[in-house]
Amino acid sequence: MPPKRTSTPVPIQIQAFRRTRRWPHWRWALAGAFVAVPLLWFMVKSPSEPAPQPSQQTSAAQADGPPWRQGNADARFTLVFYADLECPYCKEYSPRLLQWIGTQQDVNLQWHHLPLATHEPAASTEARLAECAGQADGHEAFWQAVTWVYAHTRSDGRGLPEGLRYDGLTPAIERCLASERPDAAIRQQAEEAMKGGVAATPSLRLLDRETGRSVVLQGPVEGDALLSAMDMLAAGPTPAEPASAKPAASAAP
Repeated sequence: MPPKRTSTPVPIQIQAFRRTRRWPHWRWALAGAFVAVPLLWFMVKSPSEPAPQPSQQTSAAQADGPPWRQGNADARFTLVFYADLECPYCKEYSPRLLQWIGTQQDVNLQWHHLPLATHEPAASTEARLAECAGQADGHEAFWQAVTWVYAHTRSDGRGLPEGLRYDGLTPAIERCLASERPDAAIRQQAEEAMKGGVAATPSLRLLDRETGRSVVLQGPVEGDALLSAMDMLAAGPTPAEPASAKPAASAAP
């Protein structure tokens, strides 16, 4: 459920995620990140222009997804990973992103299915497997299935090798695969991505849950650029944003 917001502007508490390494000035650091990383920064949303929120806000008290989460459930920032299990760039990037998330307390990762038409039917077949692993056994099982698929798929729509079976297959996963339950979740997330202007993989949406502001990034964005994006969101509206866009407080989900 999206966080409730009030209309009263409040100061942004950057101290909540202060790190040992700080940039001398986040705008210069962010500019350097653009040079170093093949990154397309194409959308910044503020509370006055609500961005699509991660479905079911992450919270330690919530039941298992979808959406499927990795990292600190109560982190200030949520990084939504729009990915296709047949995307070769996602396959290469996913382990690095998961490793980085494992070192962060201020941000968690949330998977968002976006199987591309050029990779069908393999992309949706693999998405169903991962989704059913999660629905049967929770967050960790979902990410284990994602890791397994990326380790074995031939990518670009060629799918898994003929006759290969998931080594974590259980009766509960098989029952899920025989139903329409995974299709509904995959279809809903893909439609949400398209409505939000995301049509390529890998793409990311970084959401500051405290202010409600978010930024969409395209490509395999590395850790330093993500840290700079977190600083930017927490620092308040940029000169390019409308003057009327004011950060608003949000209640805990």
